Amino acid sequence: DEPGSAMHLHQSVVDIATGKPIFANDDGSMSQLFLHHIGGLQKYIPKLLPMFAPNVNSFRRFLPDTSAPVNVEWGEENRTAGLRVPTSSPEAMRVENRLPGADANPYLAIAASLLCGYLGMVEQLDPSAPVQGRAYERRNLRLPITIEDALQHMEDCETVQQYLGKQFVQGYVAVKRAEHENYKRVISSWEREFLMMSV
Repeated sequence: DEPGSAMHLHQSVVDIATGKPIFANDDGSMSQLFLHHIGGLQKYIPKLLPMFAPNVNSFRRFLPDTSAPVNVEWGEENRTAGLRVPTSSPEAMRVENRLPGADANPYLAIAASLLCGYLGMVEQLDPSAPVQGRAYERRNLRLPITIEDALQHMEDCETVQQYLGKQFVQGYVAVKRAEHENYKRVISSWEREFLMMSV
């Protein structure tokens, strides 16, 4: 009955030539690159969700009103959204990806999250309007609701295959599908308790 454990990722980027952050303008406002970065997270997180939620149990965490996100909406200081922009100084301007669970491989989750933002900057993707208030009721930017759906999204995304490598994507998806097939063969305690004597 407790919320699932998460592995929130805070992302900021600096210019390699100047060492200055690229997510804030000189006046402290959000830069266009930052907004594109958020747009990339919104577009590509659903396609890379198996790297943030790698097994069937991971998806039990994505429930409204449990301190966990259910979509890739974004907002400033909004913990009901999947993407939160914390209040900070211009130097610390960042976005928090609240999707990864504690069961994710941290190296893969970080790589996937950075790739999503990078693709947003490359493709100059604009994010949705920031959410004011609760994001749980928003329906436009929902996540795949099962590991099977998420794996299909990942497998079907040519851009993901281009950047992560087709062999890696196919191998990762195959392993996760095999794990899920094994899971489906196990009779749960819930089924024993509620169905054994009534079916």
